Amino acid sequence: MEEATLYHPTCSLNLFGDMAYLCWPKLGNSTTVLNCKCWKSNSCKPFGFQVVTKFPTTLWIKRYQKRIWLCTMDHQQPNPPPLALDRIDIYDTTLRDGSQGENISFTVIDKLRIAKTLDEFGVQYIEGGWPGSNPKDVEFFKRAKKELHLGHAKLVAFGSTRRKGIDCQDDANLRLLTEAETPTVTIVAKSCEKQVVKVLNVSLEENLAMIEESVRYLKEHNKEVMVDAEHFFDGYKQNAAYALACLDAAIRGGADVLVLCDTNGGCLPWEIYETTRSVVSHFGSHQRIGIHCHNDMELAVSNSLSAVYAGASLVQGTMNGYGERTGNANLVSIIPTLQLKMNYNVVGSKLSSLTELSRWMDEVTNLPHQPSRPYVGDCAFAHKGGLHVAAILKDEQSYQHIDPALVGNRRRMLISELSGRGNIVDKMKQMRLVTDSQLQDPEWKRRIQGILEQVKSLENKGYTFEGAEASIELMIRRTLNNYRSPFELLDFTVLTGNKRVYYGESLSGDNIVTDGVISPETFRNESITQAIVKLGILETSNGACPIERTRCFEAAEGNGPLNAVNLALKKALVRVHAPLEHVNLQDYKVRILDNESATAAITRVMVEFYDAETKRVWSTVCAHSNIIVASVQALMDGFEYALLQRLPACFIHSEDESSTKSPVLL
Repeated sequence: MEEATLYHPTCSLNLFGDMAYLCWPKLGNSTTVLNCKCWKSNSCKPFGFQVVTKFPTTLWIKRYQKRIWLCTMDHQQPNPPPLALDRIDIYDTTLRDGSQGENISFTVIDKLRIAKTLDEFGVQYIEGGWPGSNPKDVEFFKRAKKELHLGHAKLVAFGSTRRKGIDCQDDANLRLLTEAETPTVTIVAKSCEKQVVKVLNVSLEENLAMIEESVRYLKEHNKEVMVDAEHFFDGYKQNAAYALACLDAAIRGGADVLVLCDTNGGCLPWEIYETTRSVVSHFGSHQRIGIHCHNDMELAVSNSLSAVYAGASLVQGTMNGYGERTGNANLVSIIPTLQLKMNYNVVGSKLSSLTELSRWMDEVTNLPHQPSRPYVGDCAFAHKGGLHVAAILKDEQSYQHIDPALVGNRRRMLISELSGRGNIVDKMKQMRLVTDSQLQDPEWKRRIQGILEQVKSLENKGYTFEGAEASIELMIRRTLNNYRSPFELLDFTVLTGNKRVYYGESLSGDNIVTDGVISPETFRNESITQAIVKLGILETSNGACPIERTRCFEAAEGNGPLNAVNLALKKALVRVHAPLEHVNLQDYKVRILDNESATAAITRVMVEFYDAETKRVWSTVCAHSNIIVASVQALMDGFEYALLQRLPACFIHSEDESSTKSPVLL
């Protein structure tokens, strides 16, 4: 068959008259067309493309991975069978490579849950671990045989080639790989001359034999075999012939997939592209090529996509980019890019659950969610500047590269001193407080402008509302005539100090020396904090909405001012508003804003709350020269927001109930 080069793997097929036109844009990937005859033409202007190659319609046109196959009626299938054009296989190695990241340790139960979740999401391969490396992975594969029933993905066991100077049948590592009973096995093999000689400490010839014999042994046990060519790109730079010889050895053994590894993460995207393209050209279209990148230069995602651009059909990576050193290629970024930008069918409609999956993985690994993550982070589609927000409200694509819903995320309009009127309007629409017709009302215009000015004034005093959307919602609610706060803090007192506590005689019988006096008795100085709060609360009647006002005094002791006030407030409020029993402080952050003022500095306090029953999380903020006052106000706002979410009908009434803003409680 003759070959002709086209561009872009998703070139379109158009039929016109008795001719079939294969058209492509000006930019794109290299694609090879195998056909019996090929004509070039520049007459495809009607289709909006730059160049056209046209063929008689009597040819069958087959679209496969990175290639277009043109076959005559009597020869419809080339040999060997080509690959699927519109799919890239995703190989998840979170359970092995991801677990090598600092502060990450999965239990066997964690690994089983993660594998099941990844299968439901739609990845094609899930690497479970290395059966011969530790007891945990041995137990995982043992339990997986009975407990893990994958409906889509293939479970993979990972290992290495046989050791030097030993037959495959006597190698414990290869034996454990076969006993794992997974349909697919991946073995790591050295493909860099320097690594072979200095690290593996074997001859170049012995390394080739280790690769070929190990692959053949596993194929004899009916395994799909992938070979991770470790340090391949570095090895290709040093000695391309030997690096390719390692891959050739794997092919002689019967390897199904050759995975090219940027193990040190030190390659640039164009290096990955050129080398991968050479490998694809060397082995031909029928051979599956994979890519495995590390993120030491923040290029793992870009490098992986470059390899796909060059012809790779399998991508290895981890969820959220977990991994050793600075991590592996982040599948959470790669998958949507492949599907939405490069038009590959990777996980189909499951893509809309990507954000949920990413955050669930953070929960399982007990790592904080990174808000700046592309696609799935809280900040991925957050807009702050007034100019940007004004444009977004007119056309969402003006400052967003995709619809956030495609990956299960959402657009957010941040409110800050940089905001414009559009930020406030969008927030009020989200809260369903205003309609388009009301926005033309002078009263609403004044109200919105007042909120905007208040935001700018408070941020000038030290507030920041970007991470405290609950405070913003309360600020907006309090400007409305139909809202009344469920309680009001009338007074509070906090006392803190040390007291001397007598613990009796020393249980050990040792004498205690205090101020030079020997005594067998034990005294200790302990700090203690007491808080007293006086609240005005809307009282309830028979469990219904609050209808009466009452005053309440409560006191509590805590291990600090905030803890004591929090306990006192909850004692007072829970008696009337039982749902607050489930509300707890989840995080408490303090920031000194003007260090030059020393102890008189303004302090910003941000408190994060968590409702254990509704699983809702929210934050409030306050800034004050008195850290206790700032903390108490942030606490009060947090509890008020909790009640607003739980019992909105009790504190929000129709606009026509009152023509003027009602006073707060007492």
